[in-house]
Amino acid sequence: MSVVKKYMLLLLAPVLIVSCDNSRKDKTNKDKENQAVLAAKDSTTVQIIDSAYDYGKVTDGEKVAYNYRFKNSGNKPLVIISASSTCGCTIPEKPEKPVMPGEIGFIKVVFNSKGKVGSTHKLITVESNANPPFPELLLTGTVEEEKK
Repeated sequence: MSVVKKYMLLLLAPVLIVSCDNSRKDKTNKDKENQAVLAAKDSTTVQIIDSAYDYGKVTDGEKVAYNYRFKNSGNKPLVIISASSTCGCTIPEKPEKPVMPGEIGFIKVVFNSKGKVGSTHKLITVESNANPPFPELLLTGTVEEEKK
């Protein structure tokens, strides 16, 4: 292989990598748009049973787990598209299967208090096909320093 061909290959490699990444981003954006259209078309209603949880006081490093309950109060399957939190220390888990009309579902949240000494106020955002939209969930409490 000539020196010129080697340099051309080295110059083209980053361009190919970037263009592949862009097509992946386009596909991800298209998937999100499709989910939004599906959610608007096939909406249902949700009744929140637990919208806030105060875990009280825990010691730095403890993990707190809680299951927020909700009920599909509509007449179509309730699809939870995503669940996210305001901090990486709070991890929500959404149901993988649709919640059928009349059924109760759960959003499990695990909060890792390591390094979070003081008062905590975490919001969990849930995207679904509910109309009106799923309200934010709240996790509060106090993390105390570990006594030595």
